[in-house]
Amino acid sequence: MENQKLNPTLVYVLAILGLLCCCFGGLGFILAGIAFLMANSKLGAVKSNPENYDQASVKAMNTAKIVALVILLINIAYLVLTIYRISTIGWDELWEQSRQIMEQYQNR
Repeated sequence: MENQKLNPTLVYVLAILGLLCCCFGGLGFILAGIAFLMANSKLGAVKSNPENYDQASVKAMNTAKIVALVILLINIAYLVLTIYRISTIGWDELWEQSRQIMEQYQNR
């Protein structure tokens, strides 16, 4: 009987998209969280029947889970930073700083 293989491609894609969405105030935690939960649930199925799965694919899924976790933590940290900046500086001042930075960049 052939062992089942886990495909970590979707986990990687969601995690990388989550990293790209980090620029939107840390909202990439949604995609990275989904990727982490998917990898965790697939690895949970492996724990119940480890002999039914190919060990190389299990290692690849474990690596994908770690990547998703790191990106999730980056997004959560950036989300907390964004919330802190909004609460201390204020929304209007944050937009004004952003506008000034864009003007400086365009004038170069």
